[in-house]
Amino acid sequence: MQAMLGSIAMTMIILACALPAYNLWWPIFVVPFYLLCPLPTKIAKRLGGDETTHAANAVFATIGIIMSSFALPIVLARAAVIQWGACLLTLAGNVGAYATILVYFFGFESSDSSMW
Repeated sequence: MQAMLGSIAMTMIILACALPAYNLWWPIFVVPFYLLCPLPTKIAKRLGGDETTHAANAVFATIGIIMSSFALPIVLARAAVIQWGACLLTLAGNVGAYATILVYFFGFESSDSSMW
């Protein structure tokens, strides 16, 4: 299920770039946000000390990264760099990609997981 959702999300991002009506590769620049999204949480888990402060900072940074990945296609569409159809495909791909990341963190990264 998780792999299928991630594949659909990346397919939407690639379609936003490669369809003949759009044919611009600007929407692919949201992919680095997918790679940056888990980093604040991973760093906060590694740091010791006051866990509530680290958790609050990690949540703040993660929300900033996620909002940036949703804002980038909207700004590009408003500036007429990409078309609104490509923007909507990118936003739908963002929802699928972040749902995949969320399922991964709740399913595999939880400390009380008895799966393994």
